Amino acid sequence: MNKVMDQKRLKDFFIKHIVSIIFIVLSLIGMMLSELSVPYMIGELINRISRNSFLVLSLLIPILAGLGLNFGLVVGAMAGQIAIIIVTYWRIGGLPGFMTCLGIALPIAILFGYLTGKLFNATKGQEMIAGLIVSFFANGLYQFLFLVLAGTAIPMKNSPMIKPDGIGLRNSIALTGTKDHPGIKYALDGIWRMKLCHLIIASAIILCLYQGIRLWLRHRNHQLEKKHKKTFMIYAGLSVVLIGINVAILLGDSMYKNLKVPMVTWFVIALLCTLTWLLMKTKLGQKFRTVGQSQRIAQVSGIHVNGVRIKAVIISTVLAAWGQIIFLQNIGTMNTYGSHMQVGMFSIAAILIGGASVSNAKISHAVTGVILFHMVFIVSPTAGKALFGDAQIGEFFRAFVVYGVIGISLGLHGWKKHMLDQINNAHTRS
Repeated sequence: MNKVMDQKRLKDFFIKHIVSIIFIVLSLIGMMLSELSVPYMIGELINRISRNSFLVLSLLIPILAGLGLNFGLVVGAMAGQIAIIIVTYWRIGGLPGFMTCLGIALPIAILFGYLTGKLFNATKGQEMIAGLIVSFFANGLYQFLFLVLAGTAIPMKNSPMIKPDGIGLRNSIALTGTKDHPGIKYALDGIWRMKLCHLIIASAIILCLYQGIRLWLRHRNHQLEKKHKKTFMIYAGLSVVLIGINVAILLGDSMYKNLKVPMVTWFVIALLCTLTWLLMKTKLGQKFRTVGQSQRIAQVSGIHVNGVRIKAVIISTVLAAWGQIIFLQNIGTMNTYGSHMQVGMFSIAAILIGGASVSNAKISHAVTGVILFHMVFIVSPTAGKALFGDAQIGEFFRAFVVYGVIGISLGLHGWKKHMLDQINNAHTRS
């Protein structure tokens, strides 16, 4: 009996995490084929986690509120880019420029989010398609604004961003600035960078101290058991091993010791995770969940469904705008007419790879998805070259991954919904 239950649990786990498992296998195969050095892959992964996590996390609340995958994320990214263009034109650089970007993007993103939320309410049940279409429509307006009106109806004289003929912005805008007027490149990432080895050593010490304090508190309250001592010994042993390995790396000539982590950016990402978790514990968070589970029950309970949905979209759009600013300050160059178009697809693919679905998502899905998705992105060009002699095949594979994951996930969601409906109908007839 137990064996049957174990097999069922294993089967359920496999089906539930099939996408993540496939990508773990693909990442391992790609790592072996690419022959890239491990320090290089870890360094790239740290960079991409810093760059993309905020954008992926902005997808959580709309999913929990029953709006599905927010393809309207692109609209939020546009709000962030509009703020960057304004700040770059004003030549405000560094951290003040970055903070000004956040401030300018906020009202723009709230307006965009409100309009997108109104549209989603008018197209209930088709939010993902509506989000995709609204992103294309908004992109047309965005291009008209900066390709035609900038330099003509919008005066932007003597700016290096303007094309030589004086009409429209250039295709790419450098955020590095000049010696006299620095840009916002690394405005957040460059505040404080800590060596990865130091971070691991500090984390191991904090973990050991935390477990030690818990053990002492249990001892003081006469609640200490043998299993608690065993747990402490495991953590203490693990901490000692981690500290020993990293001290050895720091004393040697390994490239690992040069890896650095942008601590402030990671702190901001951790803060967003914490705030999202806390938000879901509040009354508003409970409304998001109730609306996401059943709009009819939420309405009967007295919840203003449309208002809650609009709030979810506004929060997501504001986070997407700020996420795009964090993304671009890391890149250091903005593709004026293209940077915002890919973030929606890439972020959605990442959260799906992490194990999320159209109707359910967790913070762990977002974090896991960013790691797996970008690991495949790092290794696929060189893996493609090793397999087929052409790195371009790896690039094609990356594009295939993005659209393939989204398509498969949507198909699985439709299939599960169909099966659930069939089961419910069978129960009703019986």
